[in-house]
Amino acid sequence: MSPATPDHTIPTPGDHLRHGDRLARLERVWANGPGLVGQLTAVNHSTVSMRVIVTGFAFLLVGGLLSMFMRLQLAWPGLQVLDPQRYAQFVTMHGTTMMFLFAVPIMGGFAMYLVPKMIGARDLPFPRLSSFGYWCYLFGGLFLYSSFIFGSVPDTGWFMYTPLSDSTYSPGKGADFWLIGVTFAEIAAVVSAVEVIAAVLITRAPGMDLRRMPLFVWAMLVTAFMIAFGFPPLILASILLEIQRAFDFAFFEVARGGDPLLWQHLFWLFGHPEVYIIFLPAAGVVSMVVSTFARRPMVGYTWIVLALVATGFLSFGLWVHHMFAVGIPLLALAFFSAASMMVAIPTGIQIFAWLATLWAGKPWLRVPMLYIIGFFVVFVCGGLTGVMLAFVPFNWQVHDTHFVVAHLHYVLIGGLMFPLFAGLYYWLPLASGRMPSESLSRSGFWLVFIGFNLAFLPMHLTGMVGMPRRVDSYAMELGVHWLNLLSTAASFVMAVGVVAILIDVALCFVLGRRGVENPWQAGTLEWAVPSPVPTYNFASVPQIESRYPLWDNPEVVAATRRTDGLLGEAHDNRRELLGTGIQSGRPEQVIRVSTSTWLPILAAFTIAILLAGFISSQYWLSILMLVPLIGLFLHWAWTTGDRHAPAELEVAPGLRLPTQAAARNAPGWWALVVTLLIDGSLFASLVFAYFYLWLNAPVWPPVGATVMAWTPALVALAPLVLPLLAAWLGPVALAAGRLRTAIAWQVVAVVGGAVYLGLHLPALWAAVGAPQVHAYASVVWTLAGFHAVHILVAMLIGGFTAMRIRCGYVDGVRRLESRIAAAFWRYTVGIGVVTWAVLHLFPRWA
Repeated sequence: MSPATPDHTIPTPGDHLRHGDRLARLERVWANGPGLVGQLTAVNHSTVSMRVIVTGFAFLLVGGLLSMFMRLQLAWPGLQVLDPQRYAQFVTMHGTTMMFLFAVPIMGGFAMYLVPKMIGARDLPFPRLSSFGYWCYLFGGLFLYSSFIFGSVPDTGWFMYTPLSDSTYSPGKGADFWLIGVTFAEIAAVVSAVEVIAAVLITRAPGMDLRRMPLFVWAMLVTAFMIAFGFPPLILASILLEIQRAFDFAFFEVARGGDPLLWQHLFWLFGHPEVYIIFLPAAGVVSMVVSTFARRPMVGYTWIVLALVATGFLSFGLWVHHMFAVGIPLLALAFFSAASMMVAIPTGIQIFAWLATLWAGKPWLRVPMLYIIGFFVVFVCGGLTGVMLAFVPFNWQVHDTHFVVAHLHYVLIGGLMFPLFAGLYYWLPLASGRMPSESLSRSGFWLVFIGFNLAFLPMHLTGMVGMPRRVDSYAMELGVHWLNLLSTAASFVMAVGVVAILIDVALCFVLGRRGVENPWQAGTLEWAVPSPVPTYNFASVPQIESRYPLWDNPEVVAATRRTDGLLGEAHDNRRELLGTGIQSGRPEQVIRVSTSTWLPILAAFTIAILLAGFISSQYWLSILMLVPLIGLFLHWAWTTGDRHAPAELEVAPGLRLPTQAAARNAPGWWALVVTLLIDGSLFASLVFAYFYLWLNAPVWPPVGATVMAWTPALVALAPLVLPLLAAWLGPVALAAGRLRTAIAWQVVAVVGGAVYLGLHLPALWAAVGAPQVHAYASVVWTLAGFHAVHILVAMLIGGFTAMRIRCGYVDGVRRLESRIAAAFWRYTVGIGVVTWAVLHLFPRWA
């Protein structure tokens, strides 16, 4: 019930008229444009999330088709369905597609669609960013698959181990397509992390404190933080390898002081958390479905939240779980073996809580619950084989065999696919307003469940007798031909089931029978929206008083559809969200978000051209495309929010709140915080690479290597004092109303950054030399270049902020841009000091 209107109020005819006018205005303000142009420019979270989900399922079909050819090749010894090179290409593209283009994006699409509705928000706080992430995802996937057109398909595995993937052993462009395409597509995952964290922290409905958030929202919040810390190591590894391939750097080349195991450490720092990045959203889906179909609140809500958080932390201590056979010292193996088994504890807590909820409730066996039961069976089996692989001697025995393939698929398909299809059928009536075919949906389940188990259960046996993975044939004498034939036949049964499910879902939107609202009688807030779902979700932002508001206060549904509550009026015909306190959930600000625009697709397309120029070695084109790209992003920043918005707005009778430019916890501030967390993880991974090579690579640093003399090193560091002073005194001057002084401090910061670059980089070149000489020089220049890029970005932000102050959009009250510029300069100076210490202090000490 909205706090602005008491319940049981009898509306007058005038109230109905005003309600109709307000509702029409909301529909007009939040509507997408007409036709194809309207779809391409739409930034509404429901529209963009549907694009992500459809694209994800399209990549699922493509990746599944590749696996069918692989299974045909393995059906019997000596078959020639695929030659060895094509088989390696299909293995690489299948794994890459399923891990990077399906598993993570599809759950991100579900989160993008559901999280705002679950927390009582009208949209995500950065709609254009969501759209930009989608276009990067689509273009990245197309970029990767364009390798088939150019005859340069990656063939070194979805993990791209060095040295097989360097230019010596993979001289073509296949590895470049993988490195650039996957990194391009990963922008979507990083963007979704920023969106979800900011949305959950500051746009929850009033009254929804942290103890009342739906468990799916908790799962996505933990997952978003895991993405923020887990994806940067892989992004860094991809950048380092691409730099080595393109410019002859030496990060992974032993002959010049590198180490190929550095790639494995960076990759699996991402790779094992990736498993839980996939699993935790699925666990959130299970919690939602189990509670609804058990007809009772979830047992052990707090324990499940703690288990989600614990899983997020523990997953980052398991990366060597995948490197037991590379020569790691036995003491380290014992530690990582124990950590691999320890992560089963929080997972077990969640499973027992789900079973206890079903035991204490009155379960209703519909199609979503069928998939949950399938999840319990398959995932528990996968977890048991995971504990087996955590034992080092057994891991050595079955390493790189089909046992690992079977375990991986039991965990990923059991931990993702079954909950994914449960969630798909659970929320399908919400998205479509129709009900799917009961017979076809049940048939799809049984085809997938039976086909999957018959396909992958035999692989445990073939792996234990020694059948290696990623090999296109095997000897008849191995005695596994009948098991492989069974796996192949069953995989086609499973494929038919997946296709039947997707056909059923597609037909539901067109031919499904009209369903009632909230057909499952769920208790969470997403089911309060009307059907079909309006683009603004809620006419008035609801007031929440419990974890299951629709069960505890059914009148909240009617309150969200009236326009006499919070933000029921579309001020100035602008799209508005309500910002609330991070912990308390009290109203704190009004957030004005952008409308449909071409900026996201144009920016993503410009990046695609830039990367195409890079992969074709037309570096002049890549440099040229930086100009429009920077221009697009500057225009994007200039038009963010509403620069003409007043400092305060009335959101309900008697309640005035600041707009985001004048608010303390503005979305832009939290976007910066999360972005710096991601960037800090990237920087920490680079520093890790430096020290890893120092400790493990032979002859490090190389004989004759020098460091910069003390005097030029100290002189180069000194100019960073200027941006640090500007970051402190600039906001002070702005708060005091001294606008010209605030502009002057922005100029001082820019000058300080430019002087630092002018002094440090030439002196570093004189001391270290070219980066191609040795891995030491490669890493030193990468660290220095990383910081230099941040200096240039900070200079752009400083100049941008000075222009905003000069034009009157930033002042003593609306200080958001100034705070962001100051924080970014402080961060840039901080990583600069660390970089300086690593490059100039540590070598002298060591």
